[in-house]
Amino acid sequence: MKSHNGMRPQDIVILLKIVICKDQSWQYRDLAGSLQLSLSEISESLARSEQAGFLDHTRKKVHKLALMEFIEHGLRYVFPQRPGTLVAGVPTCHSYSYYRSKFIADIQYVWPDTTGEVRGLAITPLYKGVPIAVQKDETLHLLLASIDILRVGKTRERKEALKVLYKTIMDEL
Repeated sequence: MKSHNGMRPQDIVILLKIVICKDQSWQYRDLAGSLQLSLSEISESLARSEQAGFLDHTRKKVHKLALMEFIEHGLRYVFPQRPGTLVAGVPTCHSYSYYRSKFIADIQYVWPDTTGEVRGLAITPLYKGVPIAVQKDETLHLLLASIDILRVGKTRERKEALKVLYKTIMDEL
């Protein structure tokens, strides 16, 4: 067994994608294709997540309480973020459509993407393939925008993002 050298940002995205799949059958190549990652990146990520206690021994079932505990209490410290320069990109944080109806903001946040139609301050995505992956999956987009709110948002925004994450991850949606 390989030693555990810590979680990587894409591990969180992969775990969220597995949660979204619920009871649907999936294979490593399904995750790789939908998340713009290689098969080896998926395999190594699932091994890290199992060793960290986020997956069962089959590497198919997410330990949801453990994942939520990490997301709520550790994610913003392990994967911190500060908004960057003004760029075109894909909306995230409170700029994502779901949150735009809940929060009024002067500043937009985006994941940099040359095909993006929204201009805002750059938020580095958890890994480079996020802007493409979320175009295929609205639920993943909502969850990752929520994750980014935890990374850069204010208290009221973080509370709303946590509600969304709990409802979705814990199957209460």
